[in-house]
Amino acid sequence: MSSHDEFRKLMATPELPRLGPQGRGGTLAIDELNRALDGFFTREKIAIWGQPLLRSAALFWHDHLDASHAISQNIETGDGSWLHGLMHRREPDYANAKYWFGRVGRHQAFPKIAPRLAALLHNDRGGLAERLIDKGEWKPFAFIDECERAEQGGDATLTAVLQQIQAAEFDVLVEYILSHPP
Repeated sequence: MSSHDEFRKLMATPELPRLGPQGRGGTLAIDELNRALDGFFTREKIAIWGQPLLRSAALFWHDHLDASHAISQNIETGDGSWLHGLMHRREPDYANAKYWFGRVGRHQAFPKIAPRLAALLHNDRGGLAERLIDKGEWKPFAFIDECERAEQGGDATLTAVLQQIQAAEFDVLVEYILSHPP
């Protein structure tokens, strides 16, 4: 099994993370998550540079936004800025999320998001795919806007789709971290 598959197994939760800061059942407590991560890092021989990124990602996925933020705000790379932006998007502090995605720039993993979204949105009749993908490129600022729109509008169907997109985005980032040294 690949490191990515092992990390996915570690991240498994009964439900996808919310778009906002709300917690949910079935997540690991911080201490339990940290023990699991330490074992994963040892078993998979994860490089020292990747451990804070993956720890921040795991804390994010398990709804420990403050703990994730404490780590990601100190990682001065595009990957760290992406994690920082994810956290602020869920906070929700949309302007701050856009600031951090601005620091990400055009991340090398962004092109991998568009095909995953195309598969998720193949029956899209509301134009979401067109708003989030332009010429095969992921538009993270447009996704932030969609999350804000969903939060304000209370559209449960849109929210569920955006949660799936957030999960795909997260998965692409984790896959990238595990396969690309700094």
